[in-house]
Order: sequence, then C-alpha cells, then structure tokens
Amino acid sequence: MLKNIIYVFVLLCCINTTSTAQKSYSDSLQAYRFKYVNTHEVVKTLDDRKLLTFFDADSNYRVVATFTKIDDKIGFKMPTSAKSIQQYYRYGKISFTINGTALELFVYQPKDVVSFDEEEDLLFIPFFDLTNGSDTYEGGRYIDISSKDIVNNTVVIDFNKAYNPYCCYTSGYHCPIPPKENSLNFAMKAGEKKYPHHIGGKVQ
Repeated sequence: MLKNIIYVFVLLCCINTTSTAQKSYSDSLQAYRFKYVNTHEVVKTLDDRKLLTFFDADSNYRVVATFTKIDDKIGFKMPTSAKSIQQYYRYGKISFTINGTALELFVYQPKDVVSFDEEEDLLFIPFFDLTNGSDTYEGGRYIDISSKDIVNNTVVIDFNKAYNPYCCYTSGYHCPIPPKENSLNFAMKAGEKKYPHHIGGKVQ
C-alpha cells in the first residue's frame, strides 16, 4: 500500500513539474510575441498590428538541433524579392526531429558581418515549408540565431519564433529568398502566419 502511495506521489510531482515547465514556456513565448507585435518596424498602427497572427504555441517545435560547422570562405549569391543579390556564406547545417520527422536546414552568415579574423554573431536561417501560400507567407519565413547560441555542437531552434520577411507586408524591401536547399518537405505549423493584406506605401 505504501509503495502505491509513493508511486502516485512521484507521478503527481512529475505531472506538476511538466505542467509548470509548459506554462513557463507558454508565458515566455507570449511575452516574446507581445514585444514582437508592439515593436514591429513595418506594421506600425494598432489596427494593422491586430492582424498579426501566429500558430498556437507548441513546445514540440522548439528543438535541440545538432550543428555541423561548414568552412565556407567562397560564399554564394542569394537572390532577393527585389531581384537584387546579397552575398552569404554557409556557416553550418542543423539536423533535428519534429514529431518523428528528421529535418535539416543550412545556417547562413551575411557577408556584411563576416570577419575571418574574428567570428561575428549574426546567423540567418531562411526556409520554405509546406504551409507557404496557405497558412503562411509564400515567400518563406526566417529564424535568427547567434553563433553564441551554439554550444557543444548543439543549438536550440524555436520555430514558434519564425517570422515573416518585411516583403510580406509592403513593397520596397530586398528580402532574401530562401535557397532551394532550405525547402522543407514538412508543414512547419509554428510561428507567424500569413499577413492578410498589403500595407500601402513604399519604404527602402
């Protein structure tokens, strides 16, 4: 009898700990999204910001990815929505699993911040997935990380924080188009959804 009581107590403690962790993560993500919406550089009016929408928070889309470094000193040209070209380097590749599906994405570093004598922080993960054009922006979405986030060849990637390029909202921006190598055969139902209308005015 005592053994059963101890088992139930331990089980309840585990359930409570898991529930607390999930609530803490949900609260953290809600705070992140609140700041994202209220400091958006393109979607500025209250009425427009009300139209920013997201998939429900799901911790399954927050993954610990294995990072593999790539020594790329040549780089490549990434086209943009404005038909201009931006130079990037392949910084590495991340491998991870979501809901039993194994996935990979390249991590890029903009040429403008690269110094081979001193490693810079800014890293960029643009990607396509199977939600584009329906639930999400047809031009793909972005994830930003820092090289400091990579520890012991692992990095936490939270697709609940995937966001839209500025081109999703208005014209005038040069938004990098995700390379084909970063097209996922997977519906990434996390992060920011498609914006419902075009905001007038051009910006550069």
